[in-house]
Amino acid sequence: MSAPFIASTAADTDRIVADAESAVERIVAARTAIARVIFGQESVVERALITVLAGGHGLLVGVPGLAKTKLVETMGTVLGLSERRIQFTPDLMPSDILGSEVLEQASDGSRAFRFVKGPVFAQLLMADEINRASPRTQSALLQAMQERHVTVAGQRHDLPEPFHVLATQNPLEQEGTYPLPEAQLDRFLLQIDVLYPDRDSERRILLETTGADESVAQPVLNPAEIIGLQRLVRRVPVGDTIVEAILDLVRSARPDSGVGRHSTAIAWGPGPRASQALMLTVRARALAQGRLSPSLDDVRALAEPVLQHRMALTFAARADGVTIRDVIADLTGRIG
Repeated sequence: MSAPFIASTAADTDRIVADAESAVERIVAARTAIARVIFGQESVVERALITVLAGGHGLLVGVPGLAKTKLVETMGTVLGLSERRIQFTPDLMPSDILGSEVLEQASDGSRAFRFVKGPVFAQLLMADEINRASPRTQSALLQAMQERHVTVAGQRHDLPEPFHVLATQNPLEQEGTYPLPEAQLDRFLLQIDVLYPDRDSERRILLETTGADESVAQPVLNPAEIIGLQRLVRRVPVGDTIVEAILDLVRSARPDSGVGRHSTAIAWGPGPRASQALMLTVRARALAQGRLSPSLDDVRALAEPVLQHRMALTFAARADGVTIRDVIADLTGRIG
């Protein structure tokens, strides 16, 4: 391991090990509680948890009816976070998200402005169908996601800690939508694809959600514990092999890298924020699976959700039927 990523003393190592063992128990308990309500989406649940543990935001992409909203509601309850939902529409204004100032008159006749907080002041915010909002409204959310505060009438208002956005996007219906700009897509730590459940999972959904009794999520963690887990993730040691694999992968996903069968197909690729995202998420995945340091398998598993929304292909490549997943799969296969 390289010096910047290794514990400085044996006592530090012992402390990280003890903290990690305790954290694994709490994370497993949270995953179990979520699994009682969300069936057949184990990978989605894991990646959503990784997003929170790494301190980032997630973009859930899937057709309607795959329990994306239910997942966010369940996570809010299980993680003990205050949760709010915003249904994005073309007429949604920034003030509908951030809040606004109202003029109030006191009993003595004096008047003063008071800031009324909008729904963005939540620890877990669900931005439903985020691409239906106008660019003006999207930019207001972008500041909140990146800066963790909002500015209204020249005054700064800090958002609660922790603060996470889980946004949803329908990949099929694009009429009347505003595609997310690259700058905003880059702020999402992971793009989490929500696919159809398999037959056994769908049978379980039928049986357990249409009866008289339905599973209800129960609190497991609290905001202070979440913040502690996020700090622990940043203390998980990372070996030189993993660091080099992350650098090789991200740099090879840029135009004219000369790496892989599709190197000339890339129009633009991921910046350093993708490398940072991989560094955090591989640590979080290792911790969630009970390991004290990440492996190359973690890099392979998270390459697609980290990279796919941070790169685009040339027109010629798209015309030839090449997809971003094809490019990432080719590059990922070269790891190790």
